[in-house]
Amino acid sequence: MKKSEIAVGLFREGYNCAESVALAFAEETGIPRETLRRVALPLGAGVGRLRQICGAVSGAAVCLGLIFPERSKSEIYALVQKFACEFRKRRGSLVCRELLQNAGCEPDDSPLPEARTERFYETRPCAALVGEAAGLLEAILTGSEEPSDV
Repeated sequence: MKKSEIAVGLFREGYNCAESVALAFAEETGIPRETLRRVALPLGAGVGRLRQICGAVSGAAVCLGLIFPERSKSEIYALVQKFACEFRKRRGSLVCRELLQNAGCEPDDSPLPEARTERFYETRPCAALVGEAAGLLEAILTGSEEPSDV
């Protein structure tokens, strides 16, 4: 199964965007799933629902640092920038608030997460963003030219 499919499935189970991407790569990170989930949890919805950097992007960045512990700071930054540049090119932004607004959603930055109803999944771009982020990260890790899509 593609990492993008795993990440979307996790998101639809109720994990936030950052958790979903990070947990899709739990095996590659070598970090216990519950620890990885706790690390990614605060990054959801643009860091604590502040609607800043997309949680899917943050989850991928965390994974890059964990998967390549031998790489220098500048090498990790370069990988994160490569990932972020491609994500922005495909989605138009890295910012949660902008990604939601571009999809016609009014971002809510209350600390209370929204109920995961079918309407939630139908009206928000988040599942697709999670899939995109996981696909791009998988492409970077495998060195493939085209990321796998959901």
